Amino acid sequence: MRLDPIPQNTSDEETLGEILPPLCAVFRQHLRKGGLKYTPERAQILDTIIHVDGLFEADSLVERFRTERSGVSKATIYRTLKLLEEAGIIQRVPIEREQIHYQLVYGNKANTLIVDVGSGEVEAIEVPELIALRDRLCAERGVVADGYRLQVFVRRG
Repeated sequence: MRLDPIPQNTSDEETLGEILPPLCAVFRQHLRKGGLKYTPERAQILDTIIHVDGLFEADSLVERFRTERSGVSKATIYRTLKLLEEAGIIQRVPIEREQIHYQLVYGNKANTLIVDVGSGEVEAIEVPELIALRDRLCAERGVVADGYRLQVFVRRG
């Protein structure tokens, strides 16, 4: 899976500005608990993931940072992905392939995927009815959702 370059000025900047500080705070807090620092390299990786639309692979991040000559090492990327997963910011997405995929899950962003197990194609969809159901179930229990995930595995033919 190839990642496109991040546009410098997008119409989503105001929205991302609202999302970015809480993500950084959550990640910093998780790192602090483990006695680790929020380094510029970790910040770059988190920022890149925030801008990815949908699924991504660790190798695509490695290639992106290598191409940009950012100085972020492969080991730092893999360690940071593990830390982000532990912090609940990203999650692994099982697609029955050798390559591990990840997705950003922090917040109320919809995480409904249709996965073709034959081809490995993944389609992210939004289902307003599921979001409404999630919100209703949480309200009935007096809690607030940090997100959700639904994966539908399909086979053609």
